[in-house]
Amino acid sequence: MGKSIGSKLGKRGFTLIELMIVVAIIGILAAIAIPKFAELIRKSNEGSAKGNLGAVRSALSIYYGDMEGLYPVDMVALTASGKYLAAIPKAKAPNYHTDSATPRQDNSTSAVNDGGGWAYVNFPGDSNFGTLWVNCSHTDTKGSVWTAY
Repeated sequence: MGKSIGSKLGKRGFTLIELMIVVAIIGILAAIAIPKFAELIRKSNEGSAKGNLGAVRSALSIYYGDMEGLYPVDMVALTASGKYLAAIPKAKAPNYHTDSATPRQDNSTSAVNDGGGWAYVNFPGDSNFGTLWVNCSHTDTKGSVWTAY
């Protein structure tokens, strides 16, 4: 008349070979995704550095306007009473230098020495007086040298 209950349910499941194929596919996808994820993190840090550079340069421009044509002797003046910046943001040069908000400032004609952080020319006689760069001579993910920004 009918079949027994046990024969209707039957045994269902995945074979070992099917599970191995799925694990192999997941492994291949992970091998592709992990390097892309690391690249995205580096690009986001580069974007942060460029944004911070723009913020500090804007603060320098506002200071220059407020002081009627004078740049600050050091970048600490930008944080005085929080008028221009609450704090000097960090310069990020991923894979080359540690993140640093410390500016390299001296009376030389070239403040860039590839030491990380910011490079600020604070020598009034220099034609680059008041100029700020990321203190890194390496390249970003697009192949542009950091000091070109």
